[in-house]
Amino acid sequence: MEGLVTKSTGSWYQVKTPDGEWFDCRIKGKFRIKGITTTNPIAVGDVVNFEMEPELGTGVITDLNPRKNYIIRKSVNLSRQAQILAANLDQAFLIVTLASPRTSTGFIDRFLVTAEAYDVPASLVFNKLDLFSDEGLEILESYEKIYKNIGYPCYNVSALKGTNVDHVAAAIKDKVTLFAGHSGVGKSSLINALVPDLGLRTTEISEWHDKGVHTTTFAEMFELPQGGYIIDTPGMREFGVIDIEKNELSHFFPEMRARLNQCRFNSCRHINEPGCAIIRAVEDGEIELSRYESYLSIYHGVDTRA
Repeated sequence: MEGLVTKSTGSWYQVKTPDGEWFDCRIKGKFRIKGITTTNPIAVGDVVNFEMEPELGTGVITDLNPRKNYIIRKSVNLSRQAQILAANLDQAFLIVTLASPRTSTGFIDRFLVTAEAYDVPASLVFNKLDLFSDEGLEILESYEKIYKNIGYPCYNVSALKGTNVDHVAAAIKDKVTLFAGHSGVGKSSLINALVPDLGLRTTEISEWHDKGVHTTTFAEMFELPQGGYIIDTPGMREFGVIDIEKNELSHFFPEMRARLNQCRFNSCRHINEPGCAIIRAVEDGEIELSRYESYLSIYHGVDTRA
């Protein structure tokens, strides 16, 4: 039988068949995908084939259908293992907060670069609008300007108050959308605002370290009443870029990609070469300094947290 993986708990997978039945399935033995070594060989959003174990009432996944895309990250902890967040996406929304907890431009840029590299259209959702002071709104405007200018849709919302949630609802209709971000940015609250019947559990920010408390333990897919799916993912403290060659990295920064043929040398690394169009654009203010710093950080393999 064929089905869609709607939930992953690490060892068990919830699979939905085309006729709307759900089955708990496991992987038989060593299940490896050619060319990909990850902590989870099967991810939410995958389409799989499975066989039933009649005596147990559960299924065994036997095959994985080809993916059109996926989002993958490298953990920055000692294991440095790769994890696929979700597969077969129409788009990815990164939920961002500028405080409680703060989402850095480095974290945003690593997520966007990965989305570019794996052919997933991405948007930014700035949450907790209800908490912003006048100064905070100015900072938000500066963030928005950076990303809107290079083509990324941005949404300002308050999941708590319901402000502009309808704009997000319209953008995700009839699409498979990944929701990602730090713990505590309000992913579950936003999903509850979009699909009130779900009643996902939410937790207050920890006052001790201003980091969110994990409320989503495993990735899970939810069907939208207006059509489409949301994939909710566990909060991430860091987002490591993986499997992107240094000489290809600039292709995944849209503002750099548009200038690559203007560099003097075809092999330009955009670090200290003469006649580099990217460096010139940074100096002229045409490429945001924070974006260029993110490029250098990823290029040199410097892991960033927060």
